[in-house]
Amino acid sequence: MAQTKTTAKVSGALIDEQGKPMDYASVSLLKVADSTIVKGTLSTDAGTYLLDNISAGTYIVKATAVGYSKVISAPITIPEGATTIKVNDLKMATDSKSLQAVTVTTTKPLIEHQADRVVMNVENSVLAAGNSAMDILQRAPGVSVDKDDNISIKGKQGVTVMINDKLTYLSSAQLATLLRSTDGNTIQSIEIITNPSAKYDAAGNSGIINIKLKKNKQTGTNGSIILGEGYGAHWKDNETLTLNHKEGDLNVFGSFSHNRGGRLQNIQIKRIITDTAGKKTYFNQFSPLDQEEYNNSYRFGADYDLSSKNTIGFVLNGYFNTESDNNDNRTYIGRDFNTVDSSLRTVSKSSQSYKDFAINLNDTYKLDTAGQQLTADLDYSKFRNNTNSQYMTDYFLPNGNALHSSAFLGNITPSTITIRTAKADYTKPITKTLKFESGIKYSDVRTDNNLTQTLAATSPYLSVNHFVYDEKISAGYVNFSDNFKSTSVQVGLRAEYTSSKAAGDSANVSQTITRNYLNFFPSVFINQTLGKKNEIGVSYSRRIDRPQYDNLNPFTFILDPYTYVRGNPYLKPQYTNNFELNYTYNKTITLTLAYSHTTDVITEVPGTDPATKVAFITNENLQVQTNYSANIYTPYTIAKWWEGNINLTGFYLGFKSNGLEGANLDRGQNAFQVRTTQTFSPIDGYKAELTANYQTGLTYGLYYVKPQYSTDAGISHSFANKKANLKLSMSDIFNWLHNDVTSNYQSNDIDITQKRESRITRLTFTYNFGSNSIKSRNHQSGLESEKGRVKGSN
Repeated sequence: MAQTKTTAKVSGALIDEQGKPMDYASVSLLKVADSTIVKGTLSTDAGTYLLDNISAGTYIVKATAVGYSKVISAPITIPEGATTIKVNDLKMATDSKSLQAVTVTTTKPLIEHQADRVVMNVENSVLAAGNSAMDILQRAPGVSVDKDDNISIKGKQGVTVMINDKLTYLSSAQLATLLRSTDGNTIQSIEIITNPSAKYDAAGNSGIINIKLKKNKQTGTNGSIILGEGYGAHWKDNETLTLNHKEGDLNVFGSFSHNRGGRLQNIQIKRIITDTAGKKTYFNQFSPLDQEEYNNSYRFGADYDLSSKNTIGFVLNGYFNTESDNNDNRTYIGRDFNTVDSSLRTVSKSSQSYKDFAINLNDTYKLDTAGQQLTADLDYSKFRNNTNSQYMTDYFLPNGNALHSSAFLGNITPSTITIRTAKADYTKPITKTLKFESGIKYSDVRTDNNLTQTLAATSPYLSVNHFVYDEKISAGYVNFSDNFKSTSVQVGLRAEYTSSKAAGDSANVSQTITRNYLNFFPSVFINQTLGKKNEIGVSYSRRIDRPQYDNLNPFTFILDPYTYVRGNPYLKPQYTNNFELNYTYNKTITLTLAYSHTTDVITEVPGTDPATKVAFITNENLQVQTNYSANIYTPYTIAKWWEGNINLTGFYLGFKSNGLEGANLDRGQNAFQVRTTQTFSPIDGYKAELTANYQTGLTYGLYYVKPQYSTDAGISHSFANKKANLKLSMSDIFNWLHNDVTSNYQSNDIDITQKRESRITRLTFTYNFGSNSIKSRNHQSGLESEKGRVKGSN
């Protein structure tokens, strides 16, 4: 025992000039005699540090941080036998000279492959300038968007879209409106999580797309102004103003974006309908759709540090958008596509308005310096959408003479969606490697849709369908993660109890369907490091996709005399089991093998009534969807000024369902996607990007989706000490991008060709102003998952 030396622990704290903790500063313990370094560490997020196993002697503590003058303590003496030594707080002062001298030259790559997600860093991308969130999303690895704005990952639909880690609770159409009115210049990154843990909501069979918005990370008063102009088939413009002020314990931030733009798309639909006697009738439909949009979105919030442990905040955001659609639909009917026996022309005008207001209240409390933390969020959001449409149809003989008088149809469809959520998350490090996480969440969503209609321009509108849908979800999860030398393990379980009620009143007929169900969603992740350059991981998770609100509405919505859309109140949720095997070489090249099995697949199903020759679209639950995929991603450097990456995905997507429209469906197809991005920086201050994308044809349900391909390019120039930036870009340079599908099943024989305005040239100017130091907090709340199933949000 006499031979055993007692060592001491030296602890202390670092603060700035306002008395706030200095986190992640470098702390060194030096011998007074010769200034040799005995031990070093970093301060925690609470500003504290601990140096252990220190022998008796006389020392000094030195602390350094970028942008601050170094600080040295008075000499401290550790006598023999001492076990703990407390050093007086060290105050670090801002070093203005150091701040002016620091120049950050490193930038994140456009595509990053992390342990559990793929990150597309669009913040400084040339191709993001002037584009909407929807435009940028279509360029993300493995992501595609179909003719109806449904988003897929590796060919699979059922994607959950989050904004700042919050569910959106919107339908695909409403989500598309939300994404189109979100200025791409406000986006920091897009995260693609194909196999989420139990911490995330269980919705999304193909994974989660999380859109991270920018938030200023500088103290003082600063901001940016963005002005853009674009042209395709129409002129477009976008303007964004962001402001941030951080002083002491208070951080205030806000932004406002406006964009105006038209969208032109030409649709041709060919249908062959065979009646019960075997006679064929050919329909050839042409629909040029001209749309004009005015989108306005805002975001305002504040964070306040009540103490070094407790931060509270709020965020207000919303939008007010308008859209006008003009369509001149001509349908030619005959014995074949070259013979016209009769025709009709439907001219329609539609005016739409979308409004949303949302508020988030949040509180973060750090229970200790070891990482124990409690967060809470309360969210409220209300959407008010309205569509006013008029249809005038004329019928003609083969010689062009009018067959009979015009038919008028008017629809007014107001809808209100109210979303309330509350959630709390707790994190507790049990040991240095073992961490426990748990949380609870409650969401309450109510959508109220009312369709009023008239058959004469001078007649009053009468209610023909009133549909109300209520859905309440109570959820909780536990998650454990641990590291064992070269192995890391994460195991979680999430439980969700859903209570829903769909009530529709149509033509004096009332229909109510209620459902209550409890589901468990386990997840497992295991990662193994195999030497310095090789890593391997396996993961499993179970997911759910609930029907979109508008797909449950049983009403028949007439588009023209020969086409209608019908909801299905009997739709059930679909469930997916996801398995993944990942391999990473040298932290750069990644290979992912995946398999998923989905039951009760919610799928769009076209149908035809042979007697009336009317075509319709509805949604049904198919029995099984099977997906196999292999993805390889590799970045590379050709020269100091030329970097690139390639993302290649091959997959099989198959569907089976017995008794579908009187037959057994068994369809599947192999397909692949390839996307490559090249970045050039030949001259200081200049940057160019080139992106090319190709997807082979694929089968989805009853549809065959034809190949898609496009090429985008852009160049940017930074000047005025990098405060100003000018970007010029063109999307779909060769104007090749189409959304074409066919369907041949039972009585369906449909060929759809859709060409949207895709070749657009944009010029964007950005100017950053104000102070440029230190950081501000970036909070993420809990409402966004619910918004993703609503129609018309941006």
